[in-house]
Amino acid sequence: MVYYFTTKCGTTLYMGKDKYENEDLIRYGHPEDVWFHVDNLSSAHVYLRMKPGMTLDDLTEDQLLACSSLVKANSIQGCKNFKFVFNKIEQMPASRKTVSMWFTQDGKI
Repeated sequence: MVYYFTTKCGTTLYMGKDKYENEDLIRYGHPEDVWFHVDNLSSAHVYLRMKPGMTLDDLTEDQLLACSSLVKANSIQGCKNFKFVFNKIEQMPASRKTVSMWFTQDGKI
């Protein structure tokens, strides 16, 4: 079962907890979905559904924090500091070029 959430700012997030749900998210994702994952560790996939016309540059710090917190909380290693990656789903999996950021123990990106 794929989970979905709506953030305070009205953004819809989807999350798969295992490899089967993650595959469903990839298969049925929309072109405006953005994929989030912990870099080089097993973790949930989180998808943020962008509004039409948005780009990756339009993502807010709150949206990045919500997605990175979910992938961290649902990673196989709940590490304190970790690197997470994200990219538009339309560029996945053929293009593994991703944006990466660090999430620190004190909840800063």
